[in-house]
Formats: sequence, C-alpha cells, structure tokens
Amino acid sequence: MILTITQQKGGTGKTTTAHAIAAGLSQRKGNKTLLIDLDPQGNLTYTLNADTTKPGTLELLTRQATAAEVIQHTPAGDIITGGQMLATIDQLLTQTGKEHRLSEQLKPIQGEYTHIIIDTPPALGTLTINALTAADSVIIPCTADAYSLQATGQIADTINTVKQYCNPRLQIAGILITRYNPRQVITRDITELLEQAAAALNTKVFKTRIREAVAIREAEASQQDIFSYSPKSNATLDYKNLIKELSK
Repeated sequence: MILTITQQKGGTGKTTTAHAIAAGLSQRKGNKTLLIDLDPQGNLTYTLNADTTKPGTLELLTRQATAAEVIQHTPAGDIITGGQMLATIDQLLTQTGKEHRLSEQLKPIQGEYTHIIIDTPPALGTLTINALTAADSVIIPCTADAYSLQATGQIADTINTVKQYCNPRLQIAGILITRYNPRQVITRDITELLEQAAAALNTKVFKTRIREAVAIREAEASQQDIFSYSPKSNATLDYKNLIKELSK
C-alpha cells in the first residue's frame, strides 16, 4: 500500500504523522516500510539522519536514478531523501505525463515493501500531484483552526482532480485532527465542521485525535520516532490507535 500524507497548510503535523505511521507499522511482524520525503525542507530526511549528499527524490523524479539506487537503509528505517533542490522541480519537469513520474519509478520496488509512506510539501504543486498520483490512499492532517479547515477544502479539490484525471483508485482514508486540545471551544466547533467536510468528501474524520504533546517536538529534536523516544506518551498512544484504525 502507498499512503500519502498531505495538506497545503504548514504546521499540521504531516511529517510527524508520516514518520509515526511508518515507525508504528514497522514494529508489526512481517511489515517493511519505506519513507519518501518529497518536501524541499527535508524534515523527514533530517529526522532519520539520512545522508543528504546522496541522490534522493530529485534524482528519482528526473530519472537520473532508479528507486533501488536512491533508497537509503538507515538504522531508523528505509528512506528516499528530500532536500532544497526539490524546490526547482517545476522547472525541471515540463513534459507531458510528469504527474506519473513517481508512480512509474516506484513500480519496480513496490513488492519489496508492505507500506510506502510519502511526506509532501505544504503546497499544491508537481510534488504533491506526483504523491497523490502514486498513492492508494491519502490522509489529510488538520489542526482545529479556521485556516486548516479552509486548506482542507482546497486539498480535497486537488485530490478529486487527481482522482478524475490521474489516479482513479485514490481514496481519502480520512481527515486526521492533530495538536488536539479538547478543552478549547474552537476545537469542538472546528471538529464539527470537519465532520461535515468529511461527509461531503465521502470520507471520515478519524476517531483518533493526535493530542498536543511536548514529546513529539523532543523526539524530532533527538532524531527519533515517537515510539522509540517516549513509548508511554499521549502522542504515542494516539498514533498506535490511528494505526489500528487504518488497519481495519
């Protein structure tokens, strides 16, 4: 299965969610996961302490290297790295069919992994379109604020367009509420609006909410996944429950 994590607004926990899902799935017997960092910021690449001097997603998308050649096997897991030069991808990919580059490049290695998790930039450009075209399903992280709600509607429009023209099998697995604080009135109000938006998209808001937790930031700073860094934190429990929901 190829799962894309996407949202055009920054700060919604895309990278954290991609990393946590991959780490949690990897703990299950028989699972083998691959992370793909399509974000020019390269936060996922940093967190796995991968080598940024080696070829990565840029070389993959421009056909300078195959997927097998750019996969790095780090102690924290397998990854195809991102980096700043990905910001130039719109100038480098201009040919017809550019939306399918990632999908085409991943086909030879798909059978080696039970799950491929793709992290995307907070933008609706070539990188995100490639991630959606390659994916079987997509998770939309969203914080409980008006801007995230607006951005969710915009990314949903993009997903529907990709589904119509590039990838008819694409499904929205659900909307994931992150940095959740149930004590705030705005959180409850936005959650209700997100439920309505999900119904209109024929999807759901995940029952699991990812609570705000200092442990997430600490884990990222120490370049560890949340499961390894803080096995008993609220965030770890929440991501475990999310993975259970995904597996149903």
